[in-house]
Amino acid sequence: MSQYFSYDYTGNPFILFGIWHLVALALIVIINFAMLGFRKSSEKTREIIRWTMAMILWIDEITWHLWNLYWGHWTIQTMLPLHICSVLVWLAGFMLVFKNFRIYEFAYFIGIGGAMQALLTPDAGIYGFPHYRVFQTFLSHGLLITSTIYMTTVEGFRPNWKSFWRVLMGVNIYAAIIFPVNRLLGTNYLFINGKPATASILDALPAWPYYIIYMELIGLIVFLLLYLPFIIKDFKKKRTL
Repeated sequence: MSQYFSYDYTGNPFILFGIWHLVALALIVIINFAMLGFRKSSEKTREIIRWTMAMILWIDEITWHLWNLYWGHWTIQTMLPLHICSVLVWLAGFMLVFKNFRIYEFAYFIGIGGAMQALLTPDAGIYGFPHYRVFQTFLSHGLLITSTIYMTTVEGFRPNWKSFWRVLMGVNIYAAIIFPVNRLLGTNYLFINGKPATASILDALPAWPYYIIYMELIGLIVFLLLYLPFIIKDFKKKRTL
């Protein structure tokens, strides 16, 4: 059993779109559809669900830091909670507990967009199923999506155009702050100072710094696609008035 928590794992490596990858993705989709069943639940039941998801998010992230600390691989170069998904894992918990709309806006656009990319091309490396790292990765990113979809479909939250522009400006301001932090600490949070070592969508883009422009365009397109259901819904609503 200990081998599934080891840092130097010698079992089967993670296989992109292998059977276990596809099973994990399918489970996340099923769980999100299952959440629709709580739309008519009592406030007390929904509160328990929100607290449960928040605690799982936080505990999962804490175990990730403890695991790296135990094996002597916790460093400021890799483990500070400065990546978008790392920040949102903590914030999403507060979103769930306090039903915070401002956090929801960022979780909807950035959390779903970023977590989807992380789930499709996970940074699992040598850690194949059933290693702890695989469960930790899919649990954190999967629940980040699920918590946001839950707030949308069950709690009735929805973004608006102000949310769209607020998040777009916010993420660029955040990146502008992180860039000099990376230079100072020798880090690469947000991957704005260089491409990640593992496979990602950035591999298909030009070299630094030109790929940052493409990242901006891709981010804009993803945000628009995520907002598209509400554009259609608002359009239909206006036509019926």
